[in-house]
Amino acid sequence: MKWTSVAQKLCGGVIVAGVGAALLWPLDAAEAQSVPTIIAPTPSQGGSSGSAAPAVPGQPVLGDIEIQGIQRIEPATVKSYMGLNAGDRLSARRVNEALKTLFGTGLFADVTMEMRGDTLVVRVVENPIINRIAFEGNKRIDDEELDAEVQLRPRVVYTRTRVQSDVQRLLEVYRRSGRFAAQVEPKVIQLEQNRVDLVFEIDEGPKTGVEKISFVGNRFFSDSALRGELATKESRWYRFLSGGDTYDPDRLTFDRELLRRFYLSSGFADFNVVSAVAELTDDRENFFITFTVEEGERYTFSGFDIVSKIPDIDPEPMREIVEIEAGGWYDADIVEDTIVSLTNAVGDQGYAFVDIRPIVDRDRDARTIHVTFEIQEGPRVYVERIDIRGNTRTLDKVVRREFKLVEGDAFNSSLMRRSRSRIRDLQFFSDVQVSNVPGSGPDKTIVQVDVEEQSTGEMTIGAGFSTDDGALAELAIRERNLLGRGQDLSLSTRLAQNGQNVDLSFTEPYFLERELSAGFDVFHAIDDQQDESSFDSKRTGLALRTGYELTDEWRQSLFYRIAREEITNVSSSASLFIRSQEGEEVISAVGHTLTFDRRNSRIDPTDGYFVTMQNEVAGIGGTVNYLKTSFSGGNYYAFNEDVLLITEGEVGQLVGLGQDTRILDRYFLGGRSMRGFASGGLGPRDTSTEDALGGEHLAVASVEVQFPLGLPEEFGLKGAVFSDIGYLSSIPESSASIRDTGSIRSSLGVGVLWASPFGPIRMDFATAVTKEDFDKTETFQFNFGTRF
Repeated sequence: MKWTSVAQKLCGGVIVAGVGAALLWPLDAAEAQSVPTIIAPTPSQGGSSGSAAPAVPGQPVLGDIEIQGIQRIEPATVKSYMGLNAGDRLSARRVNEALKTLFGTGLFADVTMEMRGDTLVVRVVENPIINRIAFEGNKRIDDEELDAEVQLRPRVVYTRTRVQSDVQRLLEVYRRSGRFAAQVEPKVIQLEQNRVDLVFEIDEGPKTGVEKISFVGNRFFSDSALRGELATKESRWYRFLSGGDTYDPDRLTFDRELLRRFYLSSGFADFNVVSAVAELTDDRENFFITFTVEEGERYTFSGFDIVSKIPDIDPEPMREIVEIEAGGWYDADIVEDTIVSLTNAVGDQGYAFVDIRPIVDRDRDARTIHVTFEIQEGPRVYVERIDIRGNTRTLDKVVRREFKLVEGDAFNSSLMRRSRSRIRDLQFFSDVQVSNVPGSGPDKTIVQVDVEEQSTGEMTIGAGFSTDDGALAELAIRERNLLGRGQDLSLSTRLAQNGQNVDLSFTEPYFLERELSAGFDVFHAIDDQQDESSFDSKRTGLALRTGYELTDEWRQSLFYRIAREEITNVSSSASLFIRSQEGEEVISAVGHTLTFDRRNSRIDPTDGYFVTMQNEVAGIGGTVNYLKTSFSGGNYYAFNEDVLLITEGEVGQLVGLGQDTRILDRYFLGGRSMRGFASGGLGPRDTSTEDALGGEHLAVASVEVQFPLGLPEEFGLKGAVFSDIGYLSSIPESSASIRDTGSIRSSLGVGVLWASPFGPIRMDFATAVTKEDFDKTETFQFNFGTRF
C-alpha cells in the first residue's frame, strides 16, 4: 500500500487523491487543466473529520455514499467514521480526513473511494478477525502466563501493528526470566469468513547467564569481596538450583543499591556508583557486567550529640541507646537505626509527632564525621483513612484488625511499622508494603497498604528421616485463610517408624470479633517407645483452646483437654514399674501458657528473646491427677548478618496429686532435646531392663552459634557449634535396680545445616562430656524432611 499526498490527473480528467487510498471523480477538459496540485493536510495544518468547509465554486456536491466490500461491519458504521453526509460539498481535505479516519479505526486493510456521478463509492477490505491464539515451543513459561501478557484476543480485529506489539511483550517476559536469546515469530493461518488463527512460534533459547562481573575504581575492596555483596552471581555449575546467575536488569538495579549500602556501612561516606553496564555476547548466551565506582575516602565517627528542641524531652538518658562509638568506622546503618530508636523512645514518652534529623559534620581533612541528632516536634498529622489494596480474596477486616492505628489516630511511624510486621506474620501475602501519603489537608495522612495475595491452601506430602523417629511420611491438607476470613483449618496424618498420629485442627484468630483466638483439636496418636521404655502408647482426645494478647509482648492462652490414654504392648521383659502401669486412663486437664515475646520475628528470629510459663492441672474429672509446671525461654543475638548466637533453656516440675505420676506424664531427655545422648538416654533408669523411666524434675539448656562455611551462598549451607547441658531426676519408684543419680550431664558438638531444595537437612555430631555409666549415648543425629 502506497501513501501519496498529491492529486494526480489520470485517464482523461479523473483525479486520484488520498492517503493510502484512491478518490476518483470526472472533470471536463477545462476543469482538469485548471485543477491545482492538492496537498493532503497534516495534523498541524488543522481540520477535523466532519468539519464544514467553506463552499468553493466548482466543488461537487455529494449526493449519496455507497459502501462496498463489507462483511461484518454495518454500512452506517462506516459512514459514521467518515464524517461525510449527502448534500456536503466535497474537497480534497475532507476526503483525505475521511480516509485517515477509516484507516485509524484499525478495521480495514485497504480503502478506495470513487465518484460515480454524485455518488461516492467506498470500497473497503476488512481486516480479519482472530479466531484463536496459540503458543508453540514454550516449555519454561506456560500458556496461561503468556496469554496474560498479550493484548490481542479471540474475536478481536487482527492488525500487524498489534501483533508486533505483542511479540515485544512476549520477548520482555522471557527477558525477565533470563532468556535474552528467545525468539518469537508470529504465524497467521487463513480461515474462511475472513478469520485467522494467530500462532506465536517461540524459540525460548538457553538462559542468559552472567559470564563475568568486573569492577572499575575499587581500591579498598577486592572484586571478589564486592561480588559477594551482589544479588547477581557469575554463572557456575553449582548454581543450577538458583536463579542468581541469570541476567535480570531489575536485579542489576538492586545490586547498585546493595553496593551503596555496603560501602556506606563500611565508612565510605562519599561512595558513588558511576555506572553499571551489561554487555551481551554475540551468541546472546551471556552477559559481561561492569560496575564503575568511586570509593572516596574512608571516615570514622568522631562522636555524636543529641539536641532536643522539645522542652520536656531530656536527651541525656537517650545517649545510652545510641551505638555510635568515637573512632569506629562510619556506618550509615547505625545512623538509620539510631533515628528509629530515638523516634521510638520519644514516642514512648507520648510524642507522636516527632522528627529526628541527623546533622552530619564532615571533616574531610581529618576524615571524621560528627553526627548531631536533633529532636524536633514534627507537624501534627492524623490518620485520615487506611486504604487496603491488592487483597482480592482476603477480607479487609482481616488486614485492618492487625493495625495498631485506626482512622482519626495521631500518626505514629513506629505503630505503622509494627502493623506491617503483624500483617506479614499472617503469611497470607507474598509482599506487604505499608506507606503513608498526603491526605486531603496538611494535617492529614492516608495510610496505604499494598498486599499481594499468595496461596494459603496447602496439600502437603512429606517424607523424611530422623534419628529419633526413623523414616516418616506425612500427608496434610490445610487452609490458613479459610474463605478469606483468616481462619485456620487443617487435617494432617503422620506415619513414622516410631509412631503415627492424625490431627484435625481449627482456629478462629478473632473470636466474636474480639482480639481473642479460639479453636479446637481432635487427635489420635500412637507412639512406639519400645527402644526407650519397652511399651507403646495410644492417645485419643479433644482439646479446646483460647488465647489473647495482654500487650504487644505479653500473650496468654488457656486450654482444656480430655483424652483416653493407654499404655499397651508392654514387653514381657519390661521393667516391673512399667508393667504395673499397663492399661487405660482418662485424663481431664486444664492449663494456661503465659508468654513474653520480644523476638524480631516469630518465624525466623535473629534478635530478641522470649520467656514462657506453662501450668497444667489434671484431675477435673478423669482418673489422673497431677500438677505440671514449666518455664522455658530463648535468646537470639546476631553478631553480624551471618553469625547468630542462640541460647535456649527449660526447667520443669511434675507433682502427683494424691497418686504417683505416670510414665506418660513425665519428662524425658535426650535425642533432639539433649544432643550426644540417645532419645530418653539420660535420667532415671531401671538398669535390670535398660528401660528409661522418665523424671519429675527437668532442667536443660543449650548454647549454639550458627555461622557460614565460606561456601557460595547458593549452597544454603551453614555450620554450627553447640553445647547442651541437662538434668533429669526424681521418680516415686525405688528399687535396687533403679539408678537415679540426679547428676548434671553435658555434651559438645558440631553440626551442618543445609537449606536444600528437597527440604531442610541437619546433621549433628556430638559427644557426651559428662555422663553416667548407665546413660545411652548417640554420636550422630540426622534429620531430613521435605514437602511436595
